[in-house]
Amino acid sequence: MLECVGYGATAASAPVAPISFNRRDPGPDDVVIKIAYCGVCHSDLHQVRNEWRNTVYPCIPGHEIVGHIESVGSNVTRFTVGETAGVGCMVGACRTCSACREGLENYCEVGFTGTYNGVEPVIGGPTFGGYSDRIVVDQHFVLTIPAGMVLAAAAPLLCAGITTYSPLRHWKAGPGKKVGIVGLGGLGHMGLKIAHAMGAYTVLFTTSAGKTEDARRLGADEVIISKDAEQMGRHTDSFDFILDTVAADHAIDPYLNMLKRDGTLTQVGAPENPLSVSAFSVIWRRRNFAGSLIGGIPETQEMLDFCAEHGLTADIELITIDTIEAAYARMLKSEVKYRFVIDLEASKLKS
Repeated sequence: MLECVGYGATAASAPVAPISFNRRDPGPDDVVIKIAYCGVCHSDLHQVRNEWRNTVYPCIPGHEIVGHIESVGSNVTRFTVGETAGVGCMVGACRTCSACREGLENYCEVGFTGTYNGVEPVIGGPTFGGYSDRIVVDQHFVLTIPAGMVLAAAAPLLCAGITTYSPLRHWKAGPGKKVGIVGLGGLGHMGLKIAHAMGAYTVLFTTSAGKTEDARRLGADEVIISKDAEQMGRHTDSFDFILDTVAADHAIDPYLNMLKRDGTLTQVGAPENPLSVSAFSVIWRRRNFAGSLIGGIPETQEMLDFCAEHGLTADIELITIDTIEAAYARMLKSEVKYRFVIDLEASKLKS
């Protein structure tokens, strides 16, 4: 087996700390990536603290992975040693169900294999993520990072980028559409950038007036302070589409009331507790309350190419792995603009 080192948690109450572990030996279809950078997603914090009540320990998080290919198996044709490559939220799926055949591995009917906290198909036990020195991945689930992208700033695209791109694309954000983004964090700032690049009239909903200037820099045509009833009232029944990126508990009905007839609000933020929706918020205008989960491999590559074409990457703050607990604390206070990225090359991982 391939001996690796990383940072992970051994229990919900345990800090993220150094761990030595094994990955499977690379097979003929596998790519080994020496990890350079890994984004820090709010999902990482949910999982290490077992807030979704499904964590298998030890848990080594990280699913916004970019790095350099160290070796390839004998059947690998799409990648060569030395290339930059990325890995997102999935490292496996059945690849035979109707969803997989359509390139929607994220909706695999058997269930996709998560980059971490999944089930390792060869050696058993949990899959381990990108808070580590290297990763072994089937070539089908490896992404090409377009030339010229700043590698560290490209890492969050593998989750935050595709999580916002996929619903914006599916619900046809573009010229002539009024699109709202709820929340200005890791997901929300990418939602603003992508919706604006698609040509939509893009509006940020935020509770903080202090975020107005930055929201405009990121692509917002307008900013609505959601605590201001007068501002909200001026936009009732006016949005074609709203993307809710908030991962904390919050009210949904005020945003549903912003939608036109047949408009859609899509939830991508995943709060710990269930969200509540009044039936009349959707009945009254035949509105839709929907959800979206990352994207399939073809769409993720499409997103990367779209971002490269439009000069889009994430706004990041680089950290080393030994400061991850402090980063989590700051993330909970929304004290990052807008995504922490771990510099694994500078972290000098030791078991």
